[in-house]
Amino acid sequence: MFKFFNKLIRSNKSENCPQINTDEFSEKVKEVYSSVAANPYDKHSFPTGRKFAESIGYPKEILDKLPAITVDCFAGVSNVSIYASIPQGAAVLDLGCGAGLDTLIAAQKTGSSGRVIGIDFSEAMINKANFGIKQCGYTNVSLQIEHADTLSLPDSSIDIALVNGIFNLNPFREKIFIELARVIKKGGVVYASELILKEPNISSIVCSLDNWLN
Repeated sequence: MFKFFNKLIRSNKSENCPQINTDEFSEKVKEVYSSVAANPYDKHSFPTGRKFAESIGYPKEILDKLPAITVDCFAGVSNVSIYASIPQGAAVLDLGCGAGLDTLIAAQKTGSSGRVIGIDFSEAMINKANFGIKQCGYTNVSLQIEHADTLSLPDSSIDIALVNGIFNLNPFREKIFIELARVIKKGGVVYASELILKEPNISSIVCSLDNWLN
């Protein structure tokens, strides 16, 4: 079962833009996204950090208990780990885990009898997430550097998946859905938050690489 929270702001979706090279696009997305981990206090082309996290529903008392760098490098689109129902002992996948804010909240919810796997394609973000995990002392979390559309996880190995805004800037989003369906156990749940279009964009805007990243 997929449960979506859709944030209604201008987003970008391209169905027919052959002039955009998908490999170049993916690398550019990684570069822009990784810059948050490298320089969390700089101005970025999308909302980040603690102030933004609080504005979309992460409780202040929860953020206070997390490593500051984890919160400062936050670059999601909603408070998916807060609204997700994560029972004790669950196997949780945080797909596109970034610096690990949702990962750490999920690790607390599932407890020592459960486990959380954080996956991200940015080594810079994974390094920040590792730092936060060590600071918290969690032993039920593992991290992997992978692309969301080619997961190495076994079939039917995950109870709960959290996806906090990775579809919008991924040209292989259909493959991500296929991978999620493969790794989720029967009766499991995917909690996904994403940006959606309020209205169609004209093709010249949609097919501009700059528009996707600014």
